[in-house]
Amino acid sequence: MDQFVVHGGVKLSGAIEPQGAKNEALQVISAVLMTDEPITIHNIPDIIDVNLLISLLADAGVKIEHAGQKTIRFDASGVNPDYFETEDFHKKSGKLRGSVMLAGPMLGRFGKAYIPKPGGDKIGRRRLDTHILGFERLGAVYTYDEEFGSYSLNGSKMQGNYLLLDEPSVTGTANLVMAAALIPGKTILYNAACEPYIQQLCRMINRMGGKITGIGSNLLEIEGVEKLTGTSHTILPDMIEVGSFIGMAAMTQSAIEIRGCGIEHLGIIPEKFRQLGISFETRGDDILVPEQDVYEIQTFMDGGVLTIYDHPWPGLTPDLLSIMLVVATQARGTVLIHQKMFESRLFFTDKLIDMGAQIILCDPHRAAVVGLARQQPLRGITMSSPDIRAGVALLIAALSAQGKSTIQNIEQIDRGYENIEGRLKALGARIERIKA
Repeated sequence: MDQFVVHGGVKLSGAIEPQGAKNEALQVISAVLMTDEPITIHNIPDIIDVNLLISLLADAGVKIEHAGQKTIRFDASGVNPDYFETEDFHKKSGKLRGSVMLAGPMLGRFGKAYIPKPGGDKIGRRRLDTHILGFERLGAVYTYDEEFGSYSLNGSKMQGNYLLLDEPSVTGTANLVMAAALIPGKTILYNAACEPYIQQLCRMINRMGGKITGIGSNLLEIEGVEKLTGTSHTILPDMIEVGSFIGMAAMTQSAIEIRGCGIEHLGIIPEKFRQLGISFETRGDDILVPEQDVYEIQTFMDGGVLTIYDHPWPGLTPDLLSIMLVVATQARGTVLIHQKMFESRLFFTDKLIDMGAQIILCDPHRAAVVGLARQQPLRGITMSSPDIRAGVALLIAALSAQGKSTIQNIEQIDRGYENIEGRLKALGARIERIKA
């Protein structure tokens, strides 16, 4: 596998632009199956996970036409529903958790779907209960294949219903919304995820002729329609990249301009970085992070140690906790990072400890970080990327460390970040991709 060799301790400068949002791309590209008319999607990120989903659609008979930089025209008029029951689909989709979101469109349009064993990051249990039980409440009947760990669903008698989700799952909400938009009757979806990417998906479906209300809240009402039409859609900037670049600028003591951030869709993310002591200003839709020698972690108003934790939107996305943990290692002060959702996502802290960070891993969900205030810089080591977000967190650590770092298994980073080494080189980073 390829690896990155990073010579750290170099200040960066210049401007960088976030890619299209990975999580939104997986949802809206899945939604092209909902209609037999063409859909054009702009600002698609060129990353492994998204490209794999596009390849799966092409194998299923969706016509793919590249219509400009980061723009693709999808035509699912000739899609073959039977492809999703093949061994080829089983093998390929098992590499991508996002493939689960093909089930909703297939159930709504064709009345049948197949859900393989989830692939993607190994960050803890990522159950499918919200998806399967939600489809069942809408009238789908499922069978489970123990040998392959997969589900086959028959949705020929699906009808709108009241659904109270046991958790505000983003992919579960997307899947159920796409199915409900094309089945008879009204579906009320309570405790729904309401992230900007879910809002984008709902607005796209409405432009296709869907009838979804309550967008932006956790109570969605979906009136099923018989047919949806084509449309065009532009994907938002990736909020995880925006946060990653804010943290990178602080860690490397660099002045960086992040352009086209989609600031109105960032929610609480900017405030959480300010709680870590990072200063920045907004100018239009851009964020300017100045060079900072030291940044100091805030405390609670009573003087208590700051705790940063993930929470369903509009709370903090869990995808940024790995970045914030790394950034805290060179701050002044102490913070408790509490990763509630995934029990394996903090295990990469052993690499940071080897680099010289002062971190106490309290349990699988919590880590206490004692900031070094740059009195003791991190040192370069050889390490492996365990998942997308931890991989970029380790890359940020390597950029700030003294000496050479080698990061292995960087396919994990490539799954979510487009041409990351090229964009970092443009800022002055000393990073090279070494082919295996």
